[in-house]
Amino acid sequence: MISAVLFDLDGTLLDHEGAAAEAITGSFPDADPAWLVPRWMELTEEAVDRYLAGELTYPEQRRARIVALARDLGLGDWDDGRADAWMAGFLALYEAAWRPFPDAEPALDVLAARGLRLGVITNGDAGQQRAKVRRIGFAGRLPLVVASSETGTAKPAAGIFATACAALGVPPEAAAYVGDRLSTDAQGAAAAGLTGVWLDRSGDPAPDALDVPRITTLDALPALLTD
Repeated sequence: MISAVLFDLDGTLLDHEGAAAEAITGSFPDADPAWLVPRWMELTEEAVDRYLAGELTYPEQRRARIVALARDLGLGDWDDGRADAWMAGFLALYEAAWRPFPDAEPALDVLAARGLRLGVITNGDAGQQRAKVRRIGFAGRLPLVVASSETGTAKPAAGIFATACAALGVPPEAAAYVGDRLSTDAQGAAAAGLTGVWLDRSGDPAPDALDVPRITTLDALPALLTD
């Protein structure tokens, strides 16, 4: 019996890619967005992976992204001061573009009406991630935010899932976890003893022999957890 549902944040409840695309195109309006946006996403993923692995500090992963992009754009080698100043402007645009996916609020409300305990598990900086939850109006619905920067462990490691379940006062087998990354989110949660659910917004056909439940919209989550 599921008594708690935990969610990934970026790409699951909040449209991170949409916000990042809006911010990076606003930062470099003369660059070709067809190249700029995917390149920025690629650099972001690389830098964040290095941060989660302990290779870079949080400020360093931010600098690494824009220093690499500036080189790609032919803007030379940027020092830390210039990178930090640029990032401050980018973050202002990014934060202004934070929006929830349209299917997030209705799903949360249905689950809350059932009396389920709700929360977030996220790989990232706790301060920024909690700010996102507040900005999109979900702080009341999601009182628990467990972030890798505070726990010292990141998804898909079992420790961060165990920390969140303990904070909600439920055993892992009584919790579901929903995220947009198959391995990091759904399979990581399942390996930790939760019911891992993959939110696949891609529209692509489902892979063969999938070992976790797959939904393509959060509208389908309440029914899935009833089955």
